[in-house]
Amino acid sequence: MPEYQHHWKDGTPVHLPLGKIVCIGRNYAEHARELNNPVPDEPLLFIKPSTSAVYITRPLDFPRDRGEVHFETELAVLIGRPLTNASASEAENAILGYGLALDLTLRDVQSRLKDKGQPWERAKAFDGACPLSPFVGKDRLPRDRIHFTLDIDGQRQQSGDTHDMLNPIVPLIAFMSSQFTLLPGDVVLTGTPKGVGPLVSGQTLSLELENALFVETTVV
Repeated sequence: MPEYQHHWKDGTPVHLPLGKIVCIGRNYAEHARELNNPVPDEPLLFIKPSTSAVYITRPLDFPRDRGEVHFETELAVLIGRPLTNASASEAENAILGYGLALDLTLRDVQSRLKDKGQPWERAKAFDGACPLSPFVGKDRLPRDRIHFTLDIDGQRQQSGDTHDMLNPIVPLIAFMSSQFTLLPGDVVLTGTPKGVGPLVSGQTLSLELENALFVETTVV
């Protein structure tokens, strides 16, 4: 598997190391409801390691012997400055760019872990669990409202809008930085809207971020 490196949409590399991938669960109320989960009263955070990142444009491959693997399409934020206990303005200024990600989840494994009150990493952090798109500069996207979509085999499957987030992007990044330092090259995943489901061999996934980014991938 080729080693992942952040890239811009035009193919030029982002000269930052890939760090941790910090995620939030249940940041869209309708997604929480579709999985019969309560809406948390504070951000539900977890981390994917750098080894989970792969290029989203390469065919998706994942464990086949651990039950269903679900897709969760998310807006990804590339961090460009160190952040510790950041203010809102510091968090906003640290955003270098935006992309798209799939938070791949071993759903059967996750369900068993949740039933036992155990951490989710075995379901969320496996090799290849975070396919990432190239990034576009934050000035290429609207400041106040960002929309993204996932189509599978030509049919709309997920449609996300940052206005529907329970924890908006900038306050979310500031909160994350109060729990642990964010470093240049870290990626923040901002949650998935409703419409998640299992991946099936032969599917074609098409992801779009506003009119600024379009990527396509297939399931092995």
